[in-house]
Amino acid sequence: MKRLALFSILALSHAVPAAADMLPGYDRFDLMADHRARPIAASIWYPAANPTYRAPVGDGPIFDPTFAFIGPAVAEGEHPLVLLSHGSGGNSDSLGWLTSGLVAEGAIVLAVNHPGSTSGDSSPRRSTDLDARANDLSAALDMVLSDPAFSPFIDESRVGVVGFSLGGTTALGLGGVRFNGEVQDENCATGPEAADCVFFRLGDVRFADYPGYHADARDPRIIRAVIVDPGFGGSADPESLQDALAGMTLINLGDADRLGAVDVGPDGNNLAEHLPDATYVEIAPANHFTFLGTCKPHAADLIQEDGDDPICTDPEDTDRAAVHGQLVDVIAEGLGL
Repeated sequence: MKRLALFSILALSHAVPAAADMLPGYDRFDLMADHRARPIAASIWYPAANPTYRAPVGDGPIFDPTFAFIGPAVAEGEHPLVLLSHGSGGNSDSLGWLTSGLVAEGAIVLAVNHPGSTSGDSSPRRSTDLDARANDLSAALDMVLSDPAFSPFIDESRVGVVGFSLGGTTALGLGGVRFNGEVQDENCATGPEAADCVFFRLGDVRFADYPGYHADARDPRIIRAVIVDPGFGGSADPESLQDALAGMTLINLGDADRLGAVDVGPDGNNLAEHLPDATYVEIAPANHFTFLGTCKPHAADLIQEDGDDPICTDPEDTDRAAVHGQLVDVIAEGLGL
């Protein structure tokens, strides 16, 4: 494992790469997939050849939107393709800071809203189906590679995946890592307060009962993977690790403020050490929620009133936008952009 030095946002003043002359292009579509009963909401961000009209993406009461041109032609050339998997209860449009940042690095980014674990429909039972989540992205990849509007502009030899939290688990699965439900049940029995146990215990979930949790979801078309604060790392099947995708980048957010359940470093489940030729990066000060979009004024008060997780509250001295800039750099490097 290659271990990179702790990135201190106080020491490194860096912002998201400046937008070029053109905003990113953005479009939505309905993805039809055999493993889902209904269409999957999907979106694509890409280098635009020309402007159309400027619109906010991901706007709402909590997160700042990201502006994009809606439906322009794709910029000439073959671009790397990045699949994006959001975390439990999240959605792809709220990660516009990342998608637009990767477009600025020349990539096309394809994202889905995973049914059963997206904002407003996140279920403890359905969120155990790691196989379905991975298949969402594989099906999206199938579709975009057959779409004449996009396929001529995609370099099929440069397909990568980025995942955060439960999306990080999904990305690990696409890279060949399998998970053991019985081990996860044991982990939750001995540490029920862990963040990746509490939500599932509310649904009386027994991981061993769900075949999608331990399925082999590898997609050999994916050659790069960047994993941010992945859940369930402590239940990764050791037999799957040696043959998993080589050269993954694993990122942990925070040092003293790190969420223990997603710690893939030597003080946690040490997953990064056991993956072939993996690179491990720590970024601090930050916490798990710092990965989410920048928050609107008074959003933290709204969240506190509703009794939700403090998704807009960062550790002292954290500049969320600066952390996002550092993440764009590290993720782009991990994807070979």
